[in-house]
Amino acid sequence: MKIWVGVTDKDWFEYLTRLEPDEVNFWQPSGSRNFRVLQPGEPFLFKLHSPNNYIVGGGFFVRYSALPTSLAWDAFERKNGVSSLDDLRTRVRKYRKEDKSVDPVIGCNVLAEPFFLSRSQWIPVPSSWSGSIVQGKSYQTSSAEGQALWHSVRQVITIGHTAMDSGQATQESDEMRFGAEYLTRGRLGQGAFRVLVTDAYQRRCAVTGEKTLPVLDAAHIKPFASSGPHRVSNGILLRSDLHKLFDLGYVTVTPDLHLEVSPRLREEWHNGRVYYEHHGQELEFRPADKASLPAREYLQWHNEYVFKS
Repeated sequence: MKIWVGVTDKDWFEYLTRLEPDEVNFWQPSGSRNFRVLQPGEPFLFKLHSPNNYIVGGGFFVRYSALPTSLAWDAFERKNGVSSLDDLRTRVRKYRKEDKSVDPVIGCNVLAEPFFLSRSQWIPVPSSWSGSIVQGKSYQTSSAEGQALWHSVRQVITIGHTAMDSGQATQESDEMRFGAEYLTRGRLGQGAFRVLVTDAYQRRCAVTGEKTLPVLDAAHIKPFASSGPHRVSNGILLRSDLHKLFDLGYVTVTPDLHLEVSPRLREEWHNGRVYYEHHGQELEFRPADKASLPAREYLQWHNEYVFKS
């Protein structure tokens, strides 16, 4: 197992400690560097800037995605560690003084199941940590140092519903968290859902192929309020107008991935020609990964309980 220890500031940590969110965006001011260190489900720990050379919390890596600052705010809001979009932009520009972009792209490290340690629980950084490290450092639990670090973390947190046992059972339960399986078994939040669905569809509307990111929405097929999970298979990326019609039941997607437009759209609103042009169309723009395709059970639920037939 690999562990990443990322450096952050105390204000970000203290703000989120008070918020107690179900997920966080550990953002970096530039979106040009893709974070490739961890697999989904591996630990991403928080280390404060010097002289506070301690690990003070962490979460479990979901995905890295580069997003305009405004969309990072839309997805995570205060889970970015600030109280407003203006505050987020101010923080970003603090690190990008020469960049005058209206909506700069930032790197978003999406973390699920975050935990924040009380002062008495803070963990000293490993002895190999160098004061010259700016962004962070990775550790392997196959090494003595990485194993000791992970043991210290496990002593002060409860990871999901996994018992804090020792020995072989613990190693196996940790390993089950990694990779694509974590994206279906982990407790993901709304922001993670939006990022995962957006990237699964290569940032294109599933119906029209529209690529203008600000007008694309990650739609739940079965709403979270109706016990629909935050999983890619319960999502579909739609242009915002199609998303609204989908939620209202004027359009749906059949279990064989064809778009249907309700006759009630014309009857009730005396319009809709642009949407009827897509009636019966198979979704052309969809995830390459079969596990990310809309699940039949959620589509059937939408067909039966939401669509205005």
